Amino acid sequence: METTKRSIADVDADIAATKEQIKNVRGSETEVYARIVGYYRAVRNWNKGKRDEFNQRKMFTLENSKEYSISEADSACECSKAERIEKPEAAENSGFGSPSSGSYELFARKTCPNCPPVKTYMTGVSIVGRIIDVDTPDGLTEAAKKGVFAAPTVIVYNENGTEVARGHNVEELTAIFEPTVAEAAV
Repeated sequence: METTKRSIADVDADIAATKEQIKNVRGSETEVYARIVGYYRAVRNWNKGKRDEFNQRKMFTLENSKEYSISEADSACECSKAERIEKPEAAENSGFGSPSSGSYELFARKTCPNCPPVKTYMTGVSIVGRIIDVDTPDGLTEAAKKGVFAAPTVIVYNENGTEVARGHNVEELTAIFEPTVAEAAV
């Protein structure tokens, strides 16, 4: 491959032309809002420590369709911090079907303040599941692949491995697994 050498004058001319083009760009500054300590606020108004924390956050992107099904390859994923949870056969679950009729994945973080109540709730349901730590590279990859944008997120699958529901807190999970209890509360 032949490389062409450019003189410093050519490079300076290209830089000057690019700077001139930038001067003609029209638009306005974009205001970025993000959640901080419970409410949304413009990032530019945050203190230095919170801005640094924001810059270190991992952002998720969704590249595929929102319809997901768990394949054999997905179910065999060996995320480094994932835990398998087996449910007792005696547990009853009026909202989901028989104890062996599905599975779930709980995407969580060690520092998540909302994850412990969801983990506790999920230990009482009668389907098999696993907890995936999204702080690990494998867990983060799996979360991004399945469109998980927040922790905690529970994805519930039917016996065919097709996603049938998602929940992010105990109230949403109660509506999924115990619909008669959730309807009575309304």
